[in-house]
Amino acid sequence: MTIYCVARNYALHAKELGNKLPSEPVIFIKADTSLRPFGQSEIAYPHETFHYEGEVVLKIGKDTKIGSKVNLEMIESFALGIDVTRREKQTELKKNGLPWTVSKSFLGSAIVSEFKPRELFQDPNSISFQLLINKTLKQDGNLKNMIFSLQTILETLLEFTPLKKGDLIFTGTPEGVGEIKLGDSFEMIFPEINFHEEGKL
Repeated sequence: MTIYCVARNYALHAKELGNKLPSEPVIFIKADTSLRPFGQSEIAYPHETFHYEGEVVLKIGKDTKIGSKVNLEMIESFALGIDVTRREKQTELKKNGLPWTVSKSFLGSAIVSEFKPRELFQDPNSISFQLLINKTLKQDGNLKNMIFSLQTILETLLEFTPLKKGDLIFTGTPEGVGEIKLGDSFEMIFPEINFHEEGKL
C-alpha cells in the first residue's frame, strides 16, 4: 500500500503559504508507517507544534496498470484525513532547495477516518468536508474547488506508476491550515452523508 499526496491543490491554500500555483499536480509520498486512525496514537516529534491539513482521502479499489484509461469507478471509497506537517522544518528545507520528506512522512503523520463507499456520494467531484480543531471550525472545503480534479490526479499518477488495490490518495487541503499539538482534539465531517469522526492528536 502506497500513500500518495497532492500538494497545492487549492488556490487559496497556495496563496496563504506564499506558493505559486502549480501547472500540474505536485505529488509526494508518505511511508505506510505514517498511517494512523483518528484514535490517539503514537506520533514522531511529539514535542513539536505541527500544522494540520484537512483533506479528502480516496482508496483505490482495483489494481490498475500504468497508462490505463481513468474512470472514477477505480475509487472504492472516500475517507477524511489530516496530513500532519512539520511546517517549520518544511519551510527550512524548501528554502535550501532540499527534499522535504522528513516534514511530511513520519510516524503518525497520515491520520485517516473510516472509509465510506463511493456510491454514497451523489457527485464524487463535489464532496464537501469540514475540519474542526478543539471544537472550532478551521477548514471548510469542497472538491469542486480543487485546481486538479480527481480525474486529473489519477491520470497523473498513472503516467508514472501502476495503482494497487488499497493505495490511498490525499487529494489536497483548502485554506485555513494552522497549528495543532499533542493533546489537541479534532473532528472531521462529510456533511452530505451526515458522517463525522472525532479524534485527538
